[in-house]
Amino acid sequence: MAFDGIVVANLAHELNHTILNSRISKIAQPEKDELLFTLKGPNGQWRLAMSASASLPFLYLTKQNKQSPLTAPNFCMLLRKHISGGKIVGIRQPGLERILHFQIEHLDDLGDLCQKTLTVELMGKHSNIIFQKEDGTIIDSIKRVSAQVSSIREVLPGRSYFIPETTKKSDPLSAAEPSFSQTVFSKPMPINKAIYGSYTGISPLIANEICCRAGIDGDFPTSSLSEGERLHLYHSFDWLMADVKEANFTPNIIYRGKEPIEFSALPCTAYQDYETETYGSISEVLETYYESRNTYTRIRQKSSDLRRIVSTALERNRKKFSLQQKQLKDTEKREKYRIYGELLNSYGYGLPEGAKTLEALNYYTNEMVTVPLDSQLTATENAKKYFDRYGKLKRTYEALTRLIEETRQEISHLESISAALDIAVLEDDLTQIREELVEYGYLKKKRGDKKRAAKSKPFHYLSSDGFHMYVGKNNYQNDELTFQFATGGDWWFHAKEMPGSHVIVKTEGKELPDRTFEEAGKLAGYYSKGKDSEKVEIDYLQRKNVKKPNKSAPGFVVYYTNYSLTIHPDITGIRQLP
Repeated sequence: MAFDGIVVANLAHELNHTILNSRISKIAQPEKDELLFTLKGPNGQWRLAMSASASLPFLYLTKQNKQSPLTAPNFCMLLRKHISGGKIVGIRQPGLERILHFQIEHLDDLGDLCQKTLTVELMGKHSNIIFQKEDGTIIDSIKRVSAQVSSIREVLPGRSYFIPETTKKSDPLSAAEPSFSQTVFSKPMPINKAIYGSYTGISPLIANEICCRAGIDGDFPTSSLSEGERLHLYHSFDWLMADVKEANFTPNIIYRGKEPIEFSALPCTAYQDYETETYGSISEVLETYYESRNTYTRIRQKSSDLRRIVSTALERNRKKFSLQQKQLKDTEKREKYRIYGELLNSYGYGLPEGAKTLEALNYYTNEMVTVPLDSQLTATENAKKYFDRYGKLKRTYEALTRLIEETRQEISHLESISAALDIAVLEDDLTQIREELVEYGYLKKKRGDKKRAAKSKPFHYLSSDGFHMYVGKNNYQNDELTFQFATGGDWWFHAKEMPGSHVIVKTEGKELPDRTFEEAGKLAGYYSKGKDSEKVEIDYLQRKNVKKPNKSAPGFVVYYTNYSLTIHPDITGIRQLP
C-alpha cells in the first residue's frame, strides 16, 4: 500500500477540480480520528472523508455517509463553530509531501471575513488533522502531541505549525541530473532504497517502478551501474516526475485474483503479471481499495482462530502419517520371515543339533538363502518363531494400512477446510466452516450455540457463452452443489488430486462450447490449492458419474471415468454475478 506524495498530488489535482469554492454544509466526526465534510459548490454536492488513523490514514471524496455519535466530539464542535458554512478557497500540497492544506474563508464572530487552514497529514502513525489560524498558530488538532510524545514537534493549541524535517530528503520535482547522481549514487545501498530514501513523497512502490522502467533490478547496489545505466535511470525518474508535474495521472488498483494488493496514481509496469484495473478518479481508487482491503483484513482476523485449529490438526496428522509410514516400512520383512518358516519346515529335518544357519533353496526365486537360527531351538521351534514374527508383522501391516488411509483422508479433509478458509469472503462463509469443525470434533461446541440456517451462497459466474457456473466456498456447499443442485447432465470440475472447490456448469440440456469448458476449468484451478501455480490439471465429467461413498466427509467424492484439461488458473475476464 503506497499512500505516497504522488497519490496526494493526484488528490490535490482532483480536489481542485471538484470541491474548490465549495461551501462546508455539514461537519461530522463519525470516529475518534475521522472527519466527514458535506460540501456544496459549483460542481454539486460532495462528501470529503479524512482519517488520521495510525494504521489506515486516508483522504478521498465519497458518496457514502456515516452515522455520527449523538454527542459530537470537541474537535468537531470547534470546527463547526469556526468554519461551518465556510468556503474552500485553496487546496495546496507543499512540494511532494503527504500533506494537504485546505484554506477556508469564513466570517468571524464580528462578521469580518477571515481565513483558517485545515491541514491533513497522511503520514502513517504520525498522521494528524490540524486546524490553524491564518498566521499558522495551531487552534487545535484531532490528535494532540505533547513534548512527552514527540521531541520533534508539539501539536498543541497556541504552538506554531511547521512541517518537521525528520529526514533530509530532496524535492523530486526539481531534481536535475547532476544532483540526482550525487544524491542517489553516493549511497552504498540498493538502488530502489537509495531513490525512496533520498526524495520526498516517493514510496518503495514508485522507486521500484522507476527501476523497472529503466530495465534495472532495484535490488542491485548503486555501485553496480554503468554510466549509461545511471543516465537511463535518471531519465526514467525525470519522465515519471514530468507526469506528476503535468498531472498525467492514471489511478489504478493492482489485483491478485480478487484481492487488491496495491494502488497507485501512475501505471505500474512492475506488476504486469497481475490484473490492473484503472479508475476515473483517485478517490474512487482509495475508497474501493480501503473497502476491499478492510473486507479481506476483517475476514482474516475473524478466521485466525479457525486457521490455528486447522493448522494444528494438520501438523499433528502429518506427523502421525509420517510415523505410520515409517512403521509400515518396518513390516516389509514379514514375507521374509514367512519364507524362512516354510524353508525350515521343508528342509529342517536334516539339521544337526546346535546349527546356527540353514542353507536352502528358495523355491519362490530359485536362489539359495541363508536362514539364521537360534542354536538353542529345534528346526520346528525356529520355524514357529519365524511364523510368529510373520503373523505379528502381518497384523501390524493390516492395521497400519487401515490407519494410514484414515489419516490420509483426515489430512485431505483438513486441507479442504484450509482451502475453504482461504476463499472465505463473508462471515457467513466462516460460520459453515466452524460448523464443520464442530461436527468433526476439531472444535468444541459452545453451550447455547444453535445451528444457524446457512446464508452463505456459492460463487456465481457467467461464462462468455452465457452458461451459469457455480463454485462451492466450503465442503458443505460442495456437497450441496454436486448432489442437490446439479442434475445428471450438468458438468462437474475439480483440480486433480488437490484440495479445491467443486465447480458446476448448468447445461440446461445444451452442449457446452470449448470456451466454457476452459473457463470452468480456470475457476476450478483458481479456487484450489494450485491457485498460484503456472499450470493446473483439471478433472471434469458429467455430474451423473460423480459418486459419494457412504459415511465419507463432506466434499469427498469418487469417480472412475473423466476427461482432463490443463489450464493457467487466471479468471480475469470471467464475469462474476451477485
